[in-house]
Amino acid sequence: MEIGCLRQVGADDSAILDKIVDSLTSLATPTNKEKELSVKFGKINECVMEAQDGSKARPSVLILGAGRVCRPAAEFLASIGNASSAFLKNSPGINIGEVKEFQVIVASLYLKDAEEVIDGISNTTAIELDVKDYGSLSKYISQVEVVLSLLPPSFHAVVANSCIEHKKHLVTASYVDDSVAGLDEKAKGAGVTILSEMGLDPGIDHMMAMKMINQARARKGKIRAFSSFCGGLPSPAAANNPLAYKFSWNPAGAIRAGRNPATYKSFGEIIHLNGNELYDSATVFNIADLPAFALEYLPNRNSLVYGDLYGISKEASTIFRATLRYQGFSQIMSCLAKIGFFETEVHPLLKQGQRPTFKVFLSDLLKSKFSNSVNVEDMEGIIGNEKEMIALFTTLGLCKETAAMKTIKTIKFLGLHENVEIPATCSSAFDVACLRMEQKLSYSANEQDMVLLHHEVEVEFPDGRPSENHRATLLEFGRTENGKTTTAMALTVGIPAAIGALLLLQNKVQTRGVIRPLNPEVYIPALDILEASGIKLPEKVEIL
Repeated sequence: MEIGCLRQVGADDSAILDKIVDSLTSLATPTNKEKELSVKFGKINECVMEAQDGSKARPSVLILGAGRVCRPAAEFLASIGNASSAFLKNSPGINIGEVKEFQVIVASLYLKDAEEVIDGISNTTAIELDVKDYGSLSKYISQVEVVLSLLPPSFHAVVANSCIEHKKHLVTASYVDDSVAGLDEKAKGAGVTILSEMGLDPGIDHMMAMKMINQARARKGKIRAFSSFCGGLPSPAAANNPLAYKFSWNPAGAIRAGRNPATYKSFGEIIHLNGNELYDSATVFNIADLPAFALEYLPNRNSLVYGDLYGISKEASTIFRATLRYQGFSQIMSCLAKIGFFETEVHPLLKQGQRPTFKVFLSDLLKSKFSNSVNVEDMEGIIGNEKEMIALFTTLGLCKETAAMKTIKTIKFLGLHENVEIPATCSSAFDVACLRMEQKLSYSANEQDMVLLHHEVEVEFPDGRPSENHRATLLEFGRTENGKTTTAMALTVGIPAAIGALLLLQNKVQTRGVIRPLNPEVYIPALDILEASGIKLPEKVEIL
């Protein structure tokens, strides 16, 4: 698809961003709605899950957790078997004659949270359930066919053990940790499938990768390079702040992720980056099919693991995974980090009941870190003068002039220079930064987020055929309907997880034990259903 505006858009182009949103939105397919809720746990509340004669009225799925991604998953599963699931007719992985209506049970701590999730969705039931109460958890798991856990990863092992005990299949969107991986043989012995990493990243990224890799191998090709880029971003219209970034949850996790070390392979060389180097390693990135986006990428943790998972470690000279941001983001975050805003230890000014203003705190950070290199008598006065602040930042070597200007704009946007008292909840510079980012960088009611996932696979052929570059791109926007917004992140995590549950309900997955969606029996029908449901993954091939 041609995009009318060819000017690149980065973190400083807020005036241009909204001009391209209409043409970009045409790449997504809006449908559903969602309320953003939190995962909670609590008391059991009795709920009739059986027909009056004691038999089950229809196959049931238990969704644990009424968080952000729950509603898209519940809507998808509850619609199966009725007219609104006609898209399944276009999905080769599902025999429409086998499709039945399912009962979807959504469990959360407070009944009101589960009820809000299922509001307006047929074939659903809301219950209260404390997953820490193993007896209650076990009771409800025993009455369903498949469990979909959208709980935090720390709860998955407990849920998985109960599923194994009752011989029920389980789906999660979380990474396989040691506690779940250790249940592999036990699950196999019980004839149970624990389908993990069935979300976006991990999830759709796995399935796209394996499809592309196996298609190349079917043509006798060898994988020379595999690169994957993924980011949850504001839509262009919502990228209206100096960072061109927003948070739909507490920013602490995202900030910490930006400080993680990274390892990858580039042209045969293993590259290691420590967390302090990550922001400074950001690289400008352009996607040929989306020229209006000016992006950058940051290496994402240990890419070498994916070479092993995908079976390409020996043949691929490049194996690289990265996180996407709009250009300019990393320069600003790097400068904020060097000032000291991401330090987590208790700060002297924030203990023993002291409550300085944000301006005093910023002044102290600069004084304490750089007093030996710069003679500054009136730091608070400099903070009020943009030109002097730029000169100070560049003199201290925090960043170059352009980045200094962006960082100062961000400091002002976040209010980190204001004569406002810092709340007592903050005890570290990290707390102060998170507080202001959560307050100033949140989505408003009708703003949309965006998910962008892009794979590139270079394939060479030993028989002398020209090498090829295979590209696949997912671009999805949040959807607003009747004043309610379903985030793109919720859609691209919740729907794949629900598809995993559907495949297990339909006995399409025969492999038992702890698995990821790396095998054709999972990813072929799952990707077909995903595209039929409106989440597109267009692919292109370029001869090199």
